[in-house]
Amino acid sequence: MDIDYKKICESLLKGLPQRTSDVVEKRFGLKGGEGQTLEAIGEGYSITRERVRQIAEEGFSKIRPRLKEHQKALQYFNGVLKSFGGLKREDILLSFLGGEKFQNQVFFLLNLDGDFKRVAEGKDFYSFWARKKEAANLAPKVVGVAVSNFEGVKQPLTLDKLFSNIKTDLAGIFGRKVNKNVFNSYLEISKKIQANTEGKIGLKNWVEINPRGIKDKAYLVLKKEQKPLHFSQVAILIGNSPFALQKKVHVATVHNELIKDQRFVLVGRGLYALKEWGYQPGVVKDVISGVLKEAKTPLSREEIIEKVSAQRLVKENTISLNLRDQNYFIRGADGRYKINPVQEA
Repeated sequence: MDIDYKKICESLLKGLPQRTSDVVEKRFGLKGGEGQTLEAIGEGYSITRERVRQIAEEGFSKIRPRLKEHQKALQYFNGVLKSFGGLKREDILLSFLGGEKFQNQVFFLLNLDGDFKRVAEGKDFYSFWARKKEAANLAPKVVGVAVSNFEGVKQPLTLDKLFSNIKTDLAGIFGRKVNKNVFNSYLEISKKIQANTEGKIGLKNWVEINPRGIKDKAYLVLKKEQKPLHFSQVAILIGNSPFALQKKVHVATVHNELIKDQRFVLVGRGLYALKEWGYQPGVVKDVISGVLKEAKTPLSREEIIEKVSAQRLVKENTISLNLRDQNYFIRGADGRYKINPVQEA
């Protein structure tokens, strides 16, 4: 809708005492820039913060009766909020209504009309605007149902899938059926829920949603590829991934980070896999010991090679050389191997 917000604000301020008009303009940044604090404005006039607040309130009391002349804009605001389900995160709403140039003016007008309720940012929610107090009160319940679903499935979901999972619960909360866009407005205000670069939604503290540092990004790369990769290839894939801040990722940095993180297992020369795939940490001797402990009976060389090869991408000779270390393994008369009892002591 074509609304001249600048002209509306100028008409509302017209006729006010000069200082009152200046205070309101500076408080909301109506002439450009960010709105100033009460303290900053007071310093400019050599008056207290409280006096600035009083001047602004005096101005609002004179401005509000004039709002009836601009019902078209207020009705538009009301309609937009209604289409979003009666609630919208502040930065998104201001951008939608005011574009790049007139967000300050929209914020000013929303503050003047008592039909719009602003909820300030807190621990769990970003600042948002609501048409009615009831909509704001529903927010914790809606987000709580979504969080519970994520904790159950333990993986990011598309908005469609999440909505499908809990639409019955949402109907119970709202007392009616709601559409996906309304539900999304409630998700957007939550600090616990976030979308990732692939458009999936999950809990903000999940690696899949909010990867932090090279280690998390390497984890996501390996999880996507579903196979062991050389650390140099991991570096390339991180650089080409949607969550990369820069294309060039230092190979040495990746290697150093992977070797220190218990989520990764070195399974060959420079080859890393995820521990959650069933790979066990340690050198080849450690893997052989693990295989024999799990078997609980002596195994042949061939059996050991087969099982160790599933854990490590190394040559058969490397496994055989480790088996010859009598400090760790003993070969019986039947040619089968067991752990040296000294190691189990």
